[in-house]
Amino acid sequence: MTNKLQPVGDALCRSWTEGRPIERLAHAVGAALMLSGMAHVVVLVATGGSWQGPVSLRKAATFGLSFGLTLASVAWATSFVQVRAGVRKVLLGVFALACVAETALVSVQAWRGVPSHFNFETPFDTTVSMTLAGGGGVIIVTALSFTGAALRASAAPRSMRIALRFGFAVLLVALGAGAAMIATGVVEARGGDPQLAYTTAGALKPVHAVAMHAILVLPGLAWLLRFTGWDEAKRVRLVWTAVAADIVLTAVIGVESLTGVSPFAASWWETVLSAAALAVLAATGALAIAGVFRRDAVRSGPARDLGVRP
Repeated sequence: MTNKLQPVGDALCRSWTEGRPIERLAHAVGAALMLSGMAHVVVLVATGGSWQGPVSLRKAATFGLSFGLTLASVAWATSFVQVRAGVRKVLLGVFALACVAETALVSVQAWRGVPSHFNFETPFDTTVSMTLAGGGGVIIVTALSFTGAALRASAAPRSMRIALRFGFAVLLVALGAGAAMIATGVVEARGGDPQLAYTTAGALKPVHAVAMHAILVLPGLAWLLRFTGWDEAKRVRLVWTAVAADIVLTAVIGVESLTGVSPFAASWWETVLSAAALAVLAATGALAIAGVFRRDAVRSGPARDLGVRP
């Protein structure tokens, strides 16, 4: 078993040791943000604090975990995308800075016991709310740039190119939902009803959350398939299957969010569709893992052959 997994572990190590400095920095910052999120989870559990509401430390926890994972995922995924060195440094650096700012400001407000978004009670609160909105815009612009780069020709295998393109496209859906949440909430809050702002904007949280991490799931599957020994045609079929399942899942959750229906109170057909899509995604991952263990011989070769990066 260890022999089968060694190439996977070696490739993961090389993604750090042979990674570009800006990628290593982004991974380190992402890990720090996730640790921040976990620390807030520990505080919540230890103190018995509330997990609900706009002033809960739960918000600082989810922002730390989500932005940390997203930053690390984007840094890893973009290592397969051909971008000029200077442009890569700027885009990843700005993306990382925006992720840190978003997490830090939400955490500060959570510890102050005041809402971080749609809060215009004081000049400081207004500055925080507007900075969070601006940071979201910066993240969208950088994500758009990386999506454009992923759409261009690349030395990565076709299965990885497909996964990257759809992974970034679904990430843009998540970011678009986040932008819509902010825009809707700001309008309601400025109109004098902050509670309605939280309720209205919160309706899009499910699709925002589901779509956010496709940039890890889809390229991660394509990367893992490189260790199975299967030919590229089979890998492409499995990636397309995962892409279709992810699109269905995102679409169903999106429809529920737009119509104000909780995923836990959805109709039977919506529940069946989303459950089937999740099952297919899980099945493609399970097949990839099984393929790693069933390959006839341990593959060896340069980092590029193992799908570390193009």
